[in-house]
Amino acid sequence: MPTLGAPVPILRSFDADRTRAFYLDFLGFSLVFEHRFEPGLPLYMGVRHGNCVLHLSEHHGDCTPGSAIRVPVDDVVAYAAHLRSRAYANARPGEPQPTPWNTLEVTITDPAANRLTFFTESAHG
Repeated sequence: MPTLGAPVPILRSFDADRTRAFYLDFLGFSLVFEHRFEPGLPLYMGVRHGNCVLHLSEHHGDCTPGSAIRVPVDDVVAYAAHLRSRAYANARPGEPQPTPWNTLEVTITDPAANRLTFFTESAHG
């Protein structure tokens, strides 16, 4: 039987410059590709940070703004601290919080109101 790979979420975006600033400059993703069918048309772009691959689309039919995804991080406490040190004007994540399902989590909202919850499995109880 064939094996499935990891899904690639598509998140809505509205402003290419704000999206680039959030994902590339603030969160530390790398640009994989950008595509427009022709100049002036909506942008579709791919970004990557480690094994996390996301697609971001300005095309209105691709996805819904305000979606939510969960992204595992090997050390969410260190990642959140790193993000706070970047002094990004539009987001300042707090300390990751423990959950009843044994994770530490911090949620950050992107410029299109998509919620990215970064988490690390924890041993709290």
